[in-house]
Amino acid sequence: MSARLPDFPWDALVEYGARARRHRDGIVDLSIGTPVDPTPTVVQDALRAGADAPGYPKTIGTPPLRDAVVSWLSRRVGVDAAPEHVLPTIGSKELVATLPIQLGLGAGDTVVVPELAYPTYEVGARLAGCAVAVSDSTMALGPARVALVWVNSPANPTGRVLGVEHLRKVVEWGRSRGALVVSDECYLEYGWDDAPVSVLHPDVCGGSFDGVLSVHSLSKRSNLAGYRSGFVVGDAEVVAELHEVRRHSGLMMPAPVQAATAAALDDDAHVSEQRARYAARRTQLRTALEGCGFRIDHSEAALYLWATRGESCWQTIDWLAGRGILVAPGSFYGRAGAEHVRIALTASDERVAAACSRLGR
Repeated sequence: MSARLPDFPWDALVEYGARARRHRDGIVDLSIGTPVDPTPTVVQDALRAGADAPGYPKTIGTPPLRDAVVSWLSRRVGVDAAPEHVLPTIGSKELVATLPIQLGLGAGDTVVVPELAYPTYEVGARLAGCAVAVSDSTMALGPARVALVWVNSPANPTGRVLGVEHLRKVVEWGRSRGALVVSDECYLEYGWDDAPVSVLHPDVCGGSFDGVLSVHSLSKRSNLAGYRSGFVVGDAEVVAELHEVRRHSGLMMPAPVQAATAAALDDDAHVSEQRARYAARRTQLRTALEGCGFRIDHSEAALYLWATRGESCWQTIDWLAGRGILVAPGSFYGRAGAEHVRIALTASDERVAAACSRLGR
């Protein structure tokens, strides 16, 4: 197994975490984007109402769940889809990590991942035995037999937003090469300085979902990381293939979670409330970081600040750990991140205020 997978990156942070915890006022952990705010009441109520679920859930999802996805896409994303384009997933990470396998890819196939990327894109390719190409430009890929292209906008770790023209070129390139384009859009509702657009928007895909999928998660949108709630939308033939594989594999979202997910997607009020929380934390952290010499790059969207002091990311990690603050090194996400750190907004107001106080000294 170890020969197929990279080292688990978070293990390298253990000693810095231990140092940060020794701070007299405790650690401020801004390293992992784990939600800390309450799960919305409307979602908890729906979970309880759906708790009597003695039978097996449907892999394809209940009609109310799929209808909720379709309605959300139209209302919030500007995308017209139908239930046959929708498939629930057990969170988004399991799909990301197993998509090449579920699609039957393997040796001889190439998966393209961004230069700075969520590590699970590469993990999924390696588990399937695929080659991995690291590139932000499909034009640089040459004659490789590309089967799958990952894009991520808004991006983890950088918060970068890809524009309509960029996304359209990727979709056109994928269609011309017979490669499936898959866009990870789990931060789509958290645009700050720029408005993210889905790869399924008609301005990008021309109104056709052929050769295109978008992947979504409610972990960040609705504080549902513990529920494992997500879905994939797009090319109806690919969705149908994934449905068959998942039926055979027993990959099905639990019935109470399906009810909770539908309720979450039908409610916009809690998203506005959560946006306001993150916006305030973002402003406080950005001001404090820039005040002590950091430069913030990209970060137009998503739940992270992509920050640098122009030095090795590990020097920055060490400097912050000495102040009781733990963040993620940019090198976790690719060589291009060697001088950056990723700072998550997912900490309580009290802990964010503590971090800002420490940075101001």
